[in-house]
Amino acid sequence: MRSRTNIIKEVLFYAFIAVVCLVFLFPFYWLIITSFKIELDIFHYPPVYFPMRLTDWNYRTGLIDLWGLKGITDSFIISSLNTLFVMALSLPAAYALALLPIRGRNSLLNYILSQRMLPPIAAAIPFFVLWNSIGWLDTYQALILTYSVFNLPFAIWLLTSYIQELPREVYESALVDGASRINILRHIIVPLIKPSIAIAALFTFIFSWNEFLFALLLTRSHVRPFTVIIPSLIGGHVILWGAIAAVTLVGLIPTVILVLMLQRHLIRGLTFGAIKG
Repeated sequence: MRSRTNIIKEVLFYAFIAVVCLVFLFPFYWLIITSFKIELDIFHYPPVYFPMRLTDWNYRTGLIDLWGLKGITDSFIISSLNTLFVMALSLPAAYALALLPIRGRNSLLNYILSQRMLPPIAAAIPFFVLWNSIGWLDTYQALILTYSVFNLPFAIWLLTSYIQELPREVYESALVDGASRINILRHIIVPLIKPSIAIAALFTFIFSWNEFLFALLLTRSHVRPFTVIIPSLIGGHVILWGAIAAVTLVGLIPTVILVLMLQRHLIRGLTFGAIKG
């Protein structure tokens, strides 16, 4: 039988875990319940934690009347295309930097990574002038290309480090067997680093999905990412907390689905190369 001390320790441990989970999950509960509250309960004091009356008015207003659904759709289009574009460019670049004989490789990698550290506000006005001069202001391609400037360095640096962890003998033996470098990339490198590609794609998507500065500066009415829609629900005399909660909650769904789809690759991708035989 377990001693009394061990039982007390186990109870305290699970109680601590329960408190931690409650602290982290409460904001999500509050977001969900606020999205279904009537206006009277939203502004009620003391706060209503378990409302008896629920409504879908916040969803109908926030998603349809106030363009929340369009904002989420625009964000999904921009983030998805940006992720595909970044992956298409970063994979061959990382492959070349990791395996091909390039002089000054380390300096080049450091320079590429330094571009990710550029403060976005420093490039905001130049990007605005550029896209406005060629008529691309308020378009998908303007945001996709702008986000690529900041996401490409991170993806290239990340994938390069993963490819460098692969045994070089795999690459050299494929060359000896007569495989072209393109075939080596497609049929050997990519299958071996799938978890790492999943990590790079996930971070690229999230960076694009959550971006606000360029989404606000480079859009008008045709393109409206949901990160711009949400602040527009805050007026001078009224704040539509219910609609904000509804749009925010629906806006979380794509990233949650993406994480669930890639979860089997995430742990492998994050620990790839940590142990070398």
